[in-house]
Amino acid sequence: MERQEAGDPAYAVFDYREQHKDGHWVWIECRGAAIEWDASGKATRVVGTDTDVTARKASEEAASRMARRLEMALDISGVGVFEADFTTGQSEWDERMFSIYGLDGSGSIEIGGLWESLVHPEDLPRVVQKVADHACSTDKFSDEYRVVLGEGQERIIRSHSKRFVDQDGHTKLVGANWDITDDVLLRRELEDATRLAVARSAALEAARKEIEHSALHDYLTELPNRRYLDRTLRDRTERSQGGASRLAILHLDLDRFKHINDTLGHATGDALLKHVARVLLSCTRADDFVARVGGDEFVILHSLEEASRPVSALAQDLIATLSKPVTLGGHLCRTGASIGIACQEDEDTDATKLLLNADIALYRAKKGGRNRFEFFSSKSYEELVSKKRLADEVLAALEQRSFVPFYQLQFEATSLDIVGVETLARLRTPDGRLHSPDVFLPVANELGVVADIDAMILQTALEDFRHWRQAGLGIPKLSVNVSYERLYDPALTMKLRALDIEPGILSFELLESIFLDRCHEQILERLAELREIGIALEIDDFGTGHASIISLLKVCPRALKVDRELVAGAYGSREQQALLRSIVEIGRSLGIRVVAEGVETEDDIALLRDLGCDSLQGYALAKPMPALELSAYIQRQPWRSEVALSRRAAGKTS
Repeated sequence: MERQEAGDPAYAVFDYREQHKDGHWVWIECRGAAIEWDASGKATRVVGTDTDVTARKASEEAASRMARRLEMALDISGVGVFEADFTTGQSEWDERMFSIYGLDGSGSIEIGGLWESLVHPEDLPRVVQKVADHACSTDKFSDEYRVVLGEGQERIIRSHSKRFVDQDGHTKLVGANWDITDDVLLRRELEDATRLAVARSAALEAARKEIEHSALHDYLTELPNRRYLDRTLRDRTERSQGGASRLAILHLDLDRFKHINDTLGHATGDALLKHVARVLLSCTRADDFVARVGGDEFVILHSLEEASRPVSALAQDLIATLSKPVTLGGHLCRTGASIGIACQEDEDTDATKLLLNADIALYRAKKGGRNRFEFFSSKSYEELVSKKRLADEVLAALEQRSFVPFYQLQFEATSLDIVGVETLARLRTPDGRLHSPDVFLPVANELGVVADIDAMILQTALEDFRHWRQAGLGIPKLSVNVSYERLYDPALTMKLRALDIEPGILSFELLESIFLDRCHEQILERLAELREIGIALEIDDFGTGHASIISLLKVCPRALKVDRELVAGAYGSREQQALLRSIVEIGRSLGIRVVAEGVETEDDIALLRDLGCDSLQGYALAKPMPALELSAYIQRQPWRSEVALSRRAAGKTS
């Protein structure tokens, strides 16, 4: 603007950009000139015009860009351009046209001369005729033909042409040529590659189908696998929601399969699984879906149609057929099947839930004796949920040390002096409830945590025992239960030594019914180690198992605890009294003390004392109680006053 004001003619008109109020930029053409000056010659008044030339700028840029692109495109693509004037007989070629035909230079050539001499003789008549066919047409036409260059090199040319008449009335043909030899060769290669790819695609499709089949089928039985089952189960459930027949699931588990597999070998086991697959397919309908979902587990999806036989009949047929002996690999094999059945009650029943229900029913069938079928019921589901809840409580109690000991005092039969205390485990739940072992022990056994519970109860009981000693309660010994599994722990003795247990104060109670009948040498060695560190052994629930005198001699227990079932009702039964007297005599002959459990009445106390029992334990003398209540109970000694009152009452009556 300063140059314009100074009168520079080169800047009388110039362009610049300004920002529009809407935010975008516009081009302005500024035309101006000074018309008044001061004494020093400086412009004091300038007049002019500003014109928005954004559209013109865009048009110029577009034209420039188009020309630039066209030139670059022709240069990059190697396209040559010609214009043939049929009126003058001359054709103008650019440099690229000459280059395409292996020539130098640019300019005019005569029509009917150079170009025609280069076209392959076999193609020339066809190409010339095509040009003649378009003599009266202004439509665009194309062609491909061969040319023969110097030294006999053969190339392939593609041509696009169009006729027009110029302003002078001359008939002209304008067009473009380019060498497509490499493209044609590539196209031929691509065609060959396409044919090869088609062949490979067919092979890949066959392989894909084979892979998909393998992914969805069991390799051994060729039955659908779990993945295929899940997919089909979703489809069948959706169809049933659309009004199709309801669905039943039969979850089948072979009985005794592991025994056959382990004793007769995996080859026989595999042959048995194939036999089972054939049986399932032969017993089911064509529209039933049979899958193998595990080692010896199978699932059948069965439509519940009104006209079809009951699903229970199918289950009975399967069990009966699979129970028949079959010879496999020279071995006579006998197996059976347990089947859980879940039926779709309504359209909204979830497929996953239905399969879970069948699994629950299978569990009940196996638990009920095997080789049978069981329908799912809400009761079985509630039992499973309750069992899971209890399992969660057991595991949580181990983490939070919520297993607590309760104690039941033991008394000398004649004097009723305290001779010991038995430790009983209780599971305390978050809501304050207490579970006895008969509630949580079966679940703990399945979880494999009984030994952990034993260790926790023992540690707490030893701490309580030391507090009783300090308080002068006069409890001479403590007995705790020990599981069969814990005795297998090779580090058990080392762990017990770490507890610094005073010799003679602790006894381990062993269940006769689950211990003495399978007392292995390893266990006997462990028991000997326990006696060496001062831990005595007692046989609990004696009389309910089948211990022999030899077993007692091997174990060397300090005491036999007579089971409460033998004590209950003994007062009025001479047979039970005779049995109890025999146990007492066995104990005396072997130097083993006899402790009677389940002492409930004064009559029991008198009878057991007369029969010669050394110690008594039961509700008539003391109930199980937590450690905090035990001290006060011992200080009060209520068992003595209750027994005395009972005796005085008996004397008055007589």
